[in-house]
Amino acid sequence: MVAVSVECVGRAGRDERGPGGAAGGVVRGTDVEERMAKAADPAKVRERVRAFALGLPGTVEEFPWGESVIKVNKRVFIFLGVGDGNHPFGVTLKLKAPEVHAHALTSPGAQPAGYGLGRSGWVRVPLTEPGAPPAELLCDWAEESYRVIAPKKLIAELDGG
Repeated sequence: MVAVSVECVGRAGRDERGPGGAAGGVVRGTDVEERMAKAADPAKVRERVRAFALGLPGTVEEFPWGESVIKVNKRVFIFLGVGDGNHPFGVTLKLKAPEVHAHALTSPGAQPAGYGLGRSGWVRVPLTEPGAPPAELLCDWAEESYRVIAPKKLIAELDGG
């Protein structure tokens, strides 16, 4: 298991996945919608997701276009945008599993990503909306996005193999 960030433990650290191993449903025994209703500081949530993503095997942070992206094997799996506070905080992730993708789109203000990325499963989730997803759920989605992009060797390493 890869331990990375406070309160953002990956799939290997808990067993709250839904059908087919997808993130969603119950998180640590608490209803997701209830947890989403609790407001959190968007900058802190963004940083927790960033730290979690950078703790996954083979990841690096780069800054194309002046925005933070996390890559694995030279491919982006999460866009974090600009972290200077001049733009609304949000994350963009690739969520291919239909139930996870649909769940992410129920987040307040969430929408398919721009520039045609939405057609490939990318979802933009704002962090500044009331009822935005908690960091823990966003970390689950970051791991799902990582698993879509990462090579099998790194996924096996994440799973302890």
